[in-house]
Amino acid sequence: MKIGKQGLALIKLFEGLDLKAYMPTPNDRPTIGYGHTKGVKMGMKISRERADALLVEDLAWVEAVIAKKVTVSLTQPQYDALCSFIYNVGAGAFSKSTLLRRLNEGNYVAAANQLPRWNKQKKMVLNGLTRRRAAEKALFLSEPLAPTKVAKKPTGGLLEALMAFFVSITKGRG
Repeated sequence: MKIGKQGLALIKLFEGLDLKAYMPTPNDRPTIGYGHTKGVKMGMKISRERADALLVEDLAWVEAVIAKKVTVSLTQPQYDALCSFIYNVGAGAFSKSTLLRRLNEGNYVAAANQLPRWNKQKKMVLNGLTRRRAAEKALFLSEPLAPTKVAKKPTGGLLEALMAFFVSITKGRG
């Protein structure tokens, strides 16, 4: 399975695009493009094309983590939501998570309910992470929870509605 349009749009929405290295939060690492951190140093600059290429490269490791760690079938929206989540929190955190344990038990609702718990950095709640986890949870639960081996095509409508909703509530907030 590969990430779909909804997953890519979710990652791009919450990561944002910055062609110059920056610090996303006070206790973070230098970041560039759509949340790329490997080898990034402050002062670096890249093109939009390089940012897209880095995102594709980064998603390869995310998809490998899902292939290795997730033992149950997933719908495309579930897969996309997990890609966004893992891209943000990393392979190590996901691999040790209660979310993964619940998912591999086949308890999809309990797994989805773990997402909102991942809204902190250094024990401090961050509004951006709270909004991202809500969007990931909504996407994860957007189709019937009886997954199939064959991925369904992303519908696009739900994510677009979610993005419009989150943009409307976050205007003017930091």
